Amino acid sequence: MKITREDKDQLNSVIKIIIEKNDYSPKVEKVLKDHRKTASIPGFRKGMVPTGMIKKQYGKSVLVDEVNKLLQESLNSYITKEKLEILGNPLPKPQDELNWESDDYNFEFELGLAPKFDITLEGEGPVKYYNISADEEMIDNQLKTIQRQYGKLEPQNEVKEKFIVVGTFHNEEEGIENEATFNVEDLDGEINQKVLLGAKTGDQVVLKSSKLFKDEDTLATQLGIEKDKAEGLKVDLTFTVKNINEQILAELNQDLFDKAFGEGEVSSEKEAKEKIAEQSKQTFQQQGDQQFFNDVTEHLIEKSNMSLPSEFLQKWMQTQGEKKLTVEEAKDEYEKSEKGIKYQLIEAKIAKDNNVRVEMEDVKKVAKEKIKMQMMQFGQMDFPEDQMNGIIQNLMSNQEQVKQFSEEVMVQKLLGLYKDKMKIEEKDVTYKEFVDTIYK
Repeated sequence: MKITREDKDQLNSVIKIIIEKNDYSPKVEKVLKDHRKTASIPGFRKGMVPTGMIKKQYGKSVLVDEVNKLLQESLNSYITKEKLEILGNPLPKPQDELNWESDDYNFEFELGLAPKFDITLEGEGPVKYYNISADEEMIDNQLKTIQRQYGKLEPQNEVKEKFIVVGTFHNEEEGIENEATFNVEDLDGEINQKVLLGAKTGDQVVLKSSKLFKDEDTLATQLGIEKDKAEGLKVDLTFTVKNINEQILAELNQDLFDKAFGEGEVSSEKEAKEKIAEQSKQTFQQQGDQQFFNDVTEHLIEKSNMSLPSEFLQKWMQTQGEKKLTVEEAKDEYEKSEKGIKYQLIEAKIAKDNNVRVEMEDVKKVAKEKIKMQMMQFGQMDFPEDQMNGIIQNLMSNQEQVKQFSEEVMVQKLLGLYKDKMKIEEKDVTYKEFVDTIYK
């Protein structure tokens, strides 16, 4: 067997493999002998079928199988031995129909090579880090939400502003028949609000579907239809009022503070707002971290100034998946994936250079925290340790779940590394300012 490599440039190579008769012949002969022992052909006893007949019936298929096995083994072995860092998979170069009657076979494979690049974190930057906080309006709204949560509903006979209405939307032609609950303030148009205000329990009113709610997702949910159907829907809806309730807010007193924040944690409206501000900052930190990570990613990709074997990768993408991509589709897919591929290479190098590894204990710790949070949502604050370990063990048997947890661990470790080594420009912003800046 002869294997040679021709480097077209720094990112593209061609591997040529010549498989000779003495490479595959012993393997083919062995397989044919095994076939002869088990072959069942009419007129011959098992194990007594003539060798020539076995070769005639199975020879070519066995030859093709064994040559292909040898080809893959030798190609993979060469890539490993030469420590070639490749992108995608080797692509066989197309050739005219192979003559399986000859003794030697020639094959060529195109390789896309990972680029060589240097990346450092020390002193790199600066990259903005947003310290996000809630503004007064957001804090006030959250306090009102807490008051509603611990408040009560009082039945009423007539719909008024800010009341909560329960009823059924109906339109026979569109097949709409759905019970809905909403606040009068949720209605988007003044015309619809005026129609509903003053209605009593059992009354039927006609509302316009156009601009009924603030967005089409809400409209679809309230009417019990698909979002696609809700888009541009313009029909009259009969709404039958079933229940009318007034939301009575809970009083801002110690009983409410204890229920909402824990006994003795808060003792005044001022302290309640401070607590909400503190909790909001902790919640917003996740968004600040995520944006920082995204900005670092963009910064490192730009700084690396790396090139990829784009033509090779587009050809490789055409071969992936059940549906083969056209040249244009592969080009679009590559353009969408290019930054992601570059960052994967950067991340792998940073992790290697800084000895960042994901250990199984790290993965189990993430799983445990997620289980705890889920149990807390159901009111189970102290989940038994033995049951916890049983659930974790089940999760660890799911490869997709382990992969997801592992990626989360890697992101957290890299985030810590970036914060520790890179230059950071901190900026204090309200949540509204953050949204306006990032999503403008």
